[in-house]
Amino acid sequence: MTRSAPSPPGARLAAVLRKLKTRTGLSLAQLADATTFSKSSWQRYLNGGSLPPRSAVVELCRLAGELADHPLALLDIARTDRTSHGTEPPAAEPPVPPGVPTGQGAGGRAEISTASPATAPAGTTASDTAPTAPDPADPVPDQPAPPPHRRTTLLTALAALLALVLGGLVLLHLPAQQPEQAQPAPTPTASTTGPLCRHRSCQGEDPLTTRCGADPLTLAEHETATGAWIQIRYNPVCGASWARMWGAAMGDRVEFRAGGAPGQVHGARVTNRAEADTYVHTLMSVVDLRTSLQACFIPAAGGPKECFGAVAGVATAGTAR
Repeated sequence: MTRSAPSPPGARLAAVLRKLKTRTGLSLAQLADATTFSKSSWQRYLNGGSLPPRSAVVELCRLAGELADHPLALLDIARTDRTSHGTEPPAAEPPVPPGVPTGQGAGGRAEISTASPATAPAGTTASDTAPTAPDPADPVPDQPAPPPHRRTTLLTALAALLALVLGGLVLLHLPAQQPEQAQPAPTPTASTTGPLCRHRSCQGEDPLTTRCGADPLTLAEHETATGAWIQIRYNPVCGASWARMWGAAMGDRVEFRAGGAPGQVHGARVTNRAEADTYVHTLMSVVDLRTSLQACFIPAAGGPKECFGAVAGVATAGTAR
């Protein structure tokens, strides 16, 4: 069965995941050992066969020493696209090795026929039931050939001797090489994990460069009339909140306000194709628990301004991390 190609958002996510895996230096088997997901699951996630769970993306980013915010945003975009256009395509069936029966059981294993060959009638011998016709290639009786096992032994010995001689010649002409030492997989250190700011020092800072966007909470999200998505994000460790938008068109803008009308407003606009394909986010505002938050969408093509709100530390039911 042929699996349909992943959607464009799913293909972009798979490409980013493959780059992260390359950065870890781990094989699929090693990646499975280092995470809570199997080798076959990682194979599907990396080739775009299925969308990974958020925890798989977070674990891969941790091993690669990278922030998870960008890959998680791509995952949200791919999930939104899948919801809009139908269900996720089924995973491809593994190819059947040559010589293995093609029937597949429920567990994916080949169903091998248990039928036994026909038995000989009682009272007969093997020679009675299976007469062997003379081979036209056999030597004539008056010119007997050496026993087959002697010819086989002689040919085997000659082949082994030839292989030994050729192997020695190859070794003599090979240049000396230094043994390669396996490079250990990079391990994230304290300098590559955890936020770089707290509370007041986060005011007006970028959530990605400060690492506040590594694993934040999504307090609320809203789909606009044009199909763009906006989320209000919050990191309790940083004590800061911001908004991000994806699926928007060139020139679309998102504004974020914390603390009501007098609060400072941060904005972000889609200015290039890369941002339209991924997402844009505002700078952060320092908030306390129960601070009122508001995000607004301003479409470039004109139309009404769409706003929605949330409360710091309180996630709306049904929103994801």
